[in-house]
Amino acid sequence: MTEEERNGGCGVLTVGSLALDNVETPLGKVEDALGGAAVYSAVAASFFAPAMMVCVAGEDFPERHFSFLKERQIDISGIQIVPGKSFRWWGSYDYDLNQARTLRTELNVFNDFHPVIPESYKDAPYVFLANIDPDLQLEVLAQLRAPKLVVCDTMNFWIEKKRDRVVEVLRKSDVAFMNDAEAREFCGTSSVVKAAELIRSYGPDVAVIKKGEHGALMFTDHTHFAAPAYPLAEVKDPTGAGDSFAGGFIGYLAHTDELTERNLRKAVVYGSALASFNVEDFSLERLRRLTHREISDRYEEFKRISFFEEVEIFDSGQIYIRRG
Repeated sequence: MTEEERNGGCGVLTVGSLALDNVETPLGKVEDALGGAAVYSAVAASFFAPAMMVCVAGEDFPERHFSFLKERQIDISGIQIVPGKSFRWWGSYDYDLNQARTLRTELNVFNDFHPVIPESYKDAPYVFLANIDPDLQLEVLAQLRAPKLVVCDTMNFWIEKKRDRVVEVLRKSDVAFMNDAEAREFCGTSSVVKAAELIRSYGPDVAVIKKGEHGALMFTDHTHFAAPAYPLAEVKDPTGAGDSFAGGFIGYLAHTDELTERNLRKAVVYGSALASFNVEDFSLERLRRLTHREISDRYEEFKRISFFEEVEIFDSGQIYIRRG
């Protein structure tokens, strides 16, 4: 995909957190690294379509991080810069990279954040409501005019503390993202199939269940689709993988502006590809170096590792391959 083709897509608005992350894994650590759900999702989406961000930063937020977002041609005019310190998160992972341990959180200016959607963003056709307070997600939706597709995410904290408001967000969304643990908790079932059915009953046409290193499942009216995780020899930092997945997903849909079952499946694979690149280095460093050729090549690799032959029919000791 050329830069011209990327800029020809529909715009993607992401609303969520912008943070300075301090992360340690068995393979290293970083301090005051660029992070936050809005950042990961916007950067991933920017590989496919024009991206816009609404979030909040303190006066101490490093200029080098803003420069990187501008280099990605992300519209950052929706970032509120207010007096005070930026949101900071300290976390660590052991060799079970599916589970982050939060060591310390300083909400700082994020504690009083209320999203203000610039006039130029209010007609954004594709909207990703990243994991923030569902009351803030509803504030965003009240300011938008007529988005074509709204994708929402959440987490167990909001499911436990504000379940009714999470449900209200679902009623106004077209696609819902949850990881498998969140979906089971939200729906009170051990079955992700039943959980996806209940999630969709609240309003979304599509439920996407993220399973970390085990891939992702997508459920629609017609069928369900399973995408594997890309097999990596080394994972340096899983922070932001889910948001990179969501950004790649909605970014590809915005680029094609096509919401068919076939295209939704492709979007899941492109989202999985972006997430697989993201975890290869700390913070946004791998996405900083990423090229469109690498994305296309990895998409093809996903296709190859998922391929299997047509059904075999056993009859009187003979095997027939059913074609077409």
